[in-house]
Amino acid sequence: MDAEIRTVLPNIDPVLSEYSVGYLTHASTIYSDEEEQSGVSPLAEAAATVTELLLSASGKPDAKLQEKIEKLVEKWVERYTESNGGLRSGPLAVRRLDETFQVSSQRNMSSTLAVSTGAVDLESANARKVESKVDRKKLEKAERKIAAKQQKKTFKTVEYEASRLLDEPESTQSYEEFYMAVNPLQIGGSGANKTKDIKLDNIDVSIGGLRIVTDTDLTLSYGHRYGLVGHNGVGKSTLLRALSRRELPIPPHITILHVEQELTGDDTPAIQAVLDADVWRKVLLKEQAEITQKLTEIESQRAGMADTAADAARLDKEREAQDGRLGDIQGKLAEMESDKAESRAASILAGLGFSAEKQQNATKTFSGGWRMRLALARALFCEPDLLLLDEPSNMLDVPSIAFLANYLQGYPSTVLVVSHDRAFLNEIATDIIHQHSQRLDYYRGANFESFYATREERKKTAKREYENQMAQRAHLQAFIDKFRYNAAKSSEAQSRIKKLEKMPVLEAPETEYSVSFKFPDVEKMSPPIIQMTGVTFGYTKENILLRNVDLDVQLDSRIGIVGPNGAGKTTILKLLIGKLSASSGIISQNPRLRVGFFAQHHVDALDLTMSAVGFMAKEYPGRTDEEYRRQLGAFGITGTTGLQKMVVLSGGQKSRVAFACLALTNPHILVLDEPSNHLDIEAMDALATALQEFQGGVLMVSHDVTMLQTVCTSLWVCDGGTVEKFPGDVQAYKKRIAAQADAAGVVKSH
Repeated sequence: MDAEIRTVLPNIDPVLSEYSVGYLTHASTIYSDEEEQSGVSPLAEAAATVTELLLSASGKPDAKLQEKIEKLVEKWVERYTESNGGLRSGPLAVRRLDETFQVSSQRNMSSTLAVSTGAVDLESANARKVESKVDRKKLEKAERKIAAKQQKKTFKTVEYEASRLLDEPESTQSYEEFYMAVNPLQIGGSGANKTKDIKLDNIDVSIGGLRIVTDTDLTLSYGHRYGLVGHNGVGKSTLLRALSRRELPIPPHITILHVEQELTGDDTPAIQAVLDADVWRKVLLKEQAEITQKLTEIESQRAGMADTAADAARLDKEREAQDGRLGDIQGKLAEMESDKAESRAASILAGLGFSAEKQQNATKTFSGGWRMRLALARALFCEPDLLLLDEPSNMLDVPSIAFLANYLQGYPSTVLVVSHDRAFLNEIATDIIHQHSQRLDYYRGANFESFYATREERKKTAKREYENQMAQRAHLQAFIDKFRYNAAKSSEAQSRIKKLEKMPVLEAPETEYSVSFKFPDVEKMSPPIIQMTGVTFGYTKENILLRNVDLDVQLDSRIGIVGPNGAGKTTILKLLIGKLSASSGIISQNPRLRVGFFAQHHVDALDLTMSAVGFMAKEYPGRTDEEYRRQLGAFGITGTTGLQKMVVLSGGQKSRVAFACLALTNPHILVLDEPSNHLDIEAMDALATALQEFQGGVLMVSHDVTMLQTVCTSLWVCDGGTVEKFPGDVQAYKKRIAAQADAAGVVKSH
């Protein structure tokens, strides 16, 4: 409809045309029980309002233009009416749309829904340097009507929502309580010889009124490792959460564990926190001790008692029952290899970067990143039948990712992992599940690279088949239209009508999801650009983190910095850009140098209560809103997304806003700290391409092997207080890390 509006009104403001389409679409979903008392249906009311707005936007319309606008609106009303079964007031079936405010957080939301939740900055929209002829008062009046309807709808379901909250699990529920509720303890072979394959048919998953998957099948073969991929906002994490909480009917004998949140810190040593994660082991060991104590007491009572004594038979029977229970418990503990638990926990922690000393430290002494590693270690230690991992590599360095990949390759049960790290998926995945369009597509026996190639081929084939059928349909329809009422050709026309009716209906190919990034051109300057010479740094005099660092960054540099977490990689970046001062040594730079810095926790610098356009205008004044929107568009933030409050944007979209802000400074050098975090695979590809095309220098700390391999021409290793150039690429570095771990007995000890 947007294109048809532009055909009739070529100079219309895009915000207004998008708004008109969204208003009519939204009104078509308002149900018959919400009609106004006057008897005017929401769709009819919306049609009148949109007609009035379009007439107002056209300036001084003549009768001919007015007729065109009225016919256009009526045409779309008829289409909506037809799709609603002839009802202008919407379908009669009871459906709840009380959560539309959640939908506004998605990329493809309609302008109307965004406006109705207050998520769009109308002032920014109005400040565009494009002449708008819309009557603002009429526009605001229409918005108030939508807001009133939304509020009415919300109030109608408050009672329902309140009752639903009573069934929600308490937020104070402990890990042990949740674990035992999700994974009930089974002893005595109740789960033995049962298949651990998962086959769920026709499942639906929703969140906040937004459908994630619809009428789709979930199939997970035991022992396979699945990579779950899809663009940002499609609902991958939501699907994992539904599985972990058994909101989907997973058989009860299949144990599940989901690494979702960092571990809460307390005085428990790290290794004990890992051991305690296996709640079954903890409970069984406690019960084993209690039964052993009870048997000792029974033996003591029975020792001085004759076989004919009154209590002898009772004690013998009780001892027999306790012996049976103890045997079951010991059998379960043996099955779990409980005696090897401590060595296995220590090995996992070592692989994730915890030294023997750190393993004894209280969990409260660790930072958020290290607590996430502890959460991952706990899950690996438990070895559930279904292990769910959500972006596990985001908080890991390259050595830890190498360990995790090696560990998962030998994992005996099923793994479902959400990741945008191509290299990681290539190493661990036996199958790929592609989540899109509310469905799951399976690519069996595929790692990421083979999945990508197969998907592209499927898309080309589907597009070709669809286009061929459309051409065939058009050809048949043209013949039918021409000869339907021709006596001589009527039989042939009827034959073609039947052929057309029997033709299978193919779905139109999905709109291509693509992202492009573009950094600004770089003003040339003479070297030296930026140098570190003999730099030493410590946060205290006693604790020196870096010693005698020499690093030279030029306009053609493409430097990647790798190393274990805590070695000082981010500190190097902060020293270079002047956020930290060296304890000794020299840091020199060209006085005209502009550096663009992307922080790992860039979201902290964004005011999420503002729109991206408003935030950029506040932080980087002196440009028009059109320029800010153009800059956002260079990083994939298009349409009304730049006018939404940033609190509703996805993590990937916030990262793009941060890149757009960085680009506004016209930097000569890009200093990037984990730039790929939160970006989906398409956005990561776009970033890599943009960095390759960037004419200035790049200095990057990253754990993403594909990003390092694609962008960086030299690799520097930060470890043990030194920063040294590595004689090889990132693949060679990974091999060295794996060899070191193997020699230490870390990787192959699981």
